[in-house]
Amino acid sequence: MSEADFTIFLVDDDADVLKALGRLVRAWGYDSREFVSPQDFLREHDSSLPGCAVLDVAMPDLDGLMLQQALAARGVELPVIFLTGRGDIPMTVCAMKAGAVDVLTKPVNADALLAAIGRAREREAREREARAQMESFLAKLAKLTPREREVLGHVVAGRLNKQIAYDLGTVEKTIKVHRSRMMEKMGARSLAELVRMVERAGMLQSHH
Repeated sequence: MSEADFTIFLVDDDADVLKALGRLVRAWGYDSREFVSPQDFLREHDSSLPGCAVLDVAMPDLDGLMLQQALAARGVELPVIFLTGRGDIPMTVCAMKAGAVDVLTKPVNADALLAAIGRAREREAREREARAQMESFLAKLAKLTPREREVLGHVVAGRLNKQIAYDLGTVEKTIKVHRSRMMEKMGARSLAELVRMVERAGMLQSHH
């Protein structure tokens, strides 16, 4: 993905700062969208665009931290970089705990901002990939019959065909058929691959 495919959403109630930041990120080749109020940003933000948000912390009505929380509440997974006018340690701790990529002090150092945007790009790409993997897993899972799902649970738990047959009140031959269909639909070539797939999906789910 080139810089032009990554959008920097800038939110600052100081129009001059906003303009200067916009010029800076565009000079680096990024697309920029500028918002003078958090409300405008929430109203107009397009979550389908890969990007990150650079938020001023101290804004009237809705500060940067509250805006970060509002995004999270909407399920918007956007890496956030905060800009603060004063080196406020407790605020920095709160921001980092809430998942901010970085907290930079104004007037912002261009190199520090460029490096933070680079880290935000890496995080966004990882999260996008994780979502794609999860969607792929769920789409495969949706193709399974209720019995195949049951067999999947038993197989991943390490049960043998004859044990599964006993648990489900059927014969081993039937379980073999269900098992091979389930493996085919899940696109797993081996038990180890199936277990990895299920574990990864579980980790992705618990991560969110």
